[in-house]
Amino acid sequence: MSILDTYRSRHARSLALAEQAQRRFPSGLTHDARQASPFGLYVERSQGSRKWDVDGNELIDYWTGHGSLILGHGHPDVVAAVQHQIERGTHYGAEHELALRWAELVQGLFPSIEVLRFTASGTEATMMAIRLARAYTGRSAIVRFSGHFHGWHDGLAHGMTADSTPPPGVLPAVVDATVVLPTDLAVVEQTLRARADVAAVILEPTGASYGMVPLPEGFLRGLRALTERYGVLLICDEVVTGFRVSPGGEQARAGVAPDITTLAKVLAGGLPGGALGGRADVMRLLSFGDAAWNREQKVRHNGTFNANPLSAAAGVATLQHVADGAALQAAQESGVALVAGMNEVLRRRGCAGWAVYGDGSIFHVLAGASIPFTPGALDPALPLAELKRGGSPQAIGLLRMALVNHGVDLMRGSSGFLSAAHTQRDREETLAGFDAAVGEVLAELGA
Repeated sequence: MSILDTYRSRHARSLALAEQAQRRFPSGLTHDARQASPFGLYVERSQGSRKWDVDGNELIDYWTGHGSLILGHGHPDVVAAVQHQIERGTHYGAEHELALRWAELVQGLFPSIEVLRFTASGTEATMMAIRLARAYTGRSAIVRFSGHFHGWHDGLAHGMTADSTPPPGVLPAVVDATVVLPTDLAVVEQTLRARADVAAVILEPTGASYGMVPLPEGFLRGLRALTERYGVLLICDEVVTGFRVSPGGEQARAGVAPDITTLAKVLAGGLPGGALGGRADVMRLLSFGDAAWNREQKVRHNGTFNANPLSAAAGVATLQHVADGAALQAAQESGVALVAGMNEVLRRRGCAGWAVYGDGSIFHVLAGASIPFTPGALDPALPLAELKRGGSPQAIGLLRMALVNHGVDLMRGSSGFLSAAHTQRDREETLAGFDAAVGEVLAELGA
């Protein structure tokens, strides 16, 4: 039986629900990243490092809530905190003490955040970050890097893919105010020297798509120096990397203090939530003042679910575990061991043009690249677009289904996030499934 036939036979209920969803949602989806051919999975429950789909299949989960569940699914402290809070209230329409504790934990881990504001998502955080930058500097242009993802909003939609085509529905003036550059410090300096209208530079501080396209060595530190030299704000989008690559994100590892930081995912412990924070003088623009200030200077920011008590409860419970670094260390050690094991499979099978790479608890799979590099040794010459799609779409599509057939679910078939709940048994079973899946993919590709 082929990989596709096996996938269909084991997921009949998911297929039926996916067909129903086609009548309810665009392409049957509630999130673009869950698009999968021939259909994605419907999941019924989760616990620890695992989840169970509606057909009763048990899966080792490497989506981990799109990277938000650093402690794994259903951590008892997070569950208890949310249960306790839901009995007390889900929305007070007022400030609450739990938000202060949440902010205290964030600021304790991110010293660059002198003042912060909670939002309901990472997209909202980056929206506000660029608006603040423009208001503070009085300039209009935002420099961003090709392929980096900062949410779906108009302000940073242009340049999120390797394709330079302007995104549909975004005003030409907004596209024109978005300067898309390669991750080349010389090009950045040339741009900042030539243009006096740049308000800020924003980036994912480990590279596009949480390191799928890694940054050159020393890039973040070099960029910080350039933005300071030319009087431009630096925005570190740590929505994915915050509280994951280190308790204080990539900026702590690199020894860099950005002007503004955006956060989400781990921040809210698996519930909706985001934040932005930074220099007090920049964040002051969110504050109220006299009538003239409020009319001419204040940046307005409402949000029904800002600092929602349920999200705050989950966030506090999670960040209390993150703070001492033990949970992150466990996830990172598991990730390093898993990547090494997966690359050993590729070397043993002679998979030229295949590699697994990453950063601690984050990993990426590249399959069937156009350059037949040594198995497990990623070639830095690969173009951005190919890295972003994980190599050959055919190979990755087959690999995703084959892995699911063997009880392993990667994010889009090409990326994964580990949590503190992932165990040695999970790694061993994942490696066995990966070995079998790669063999099946190679057989169907005739490689």
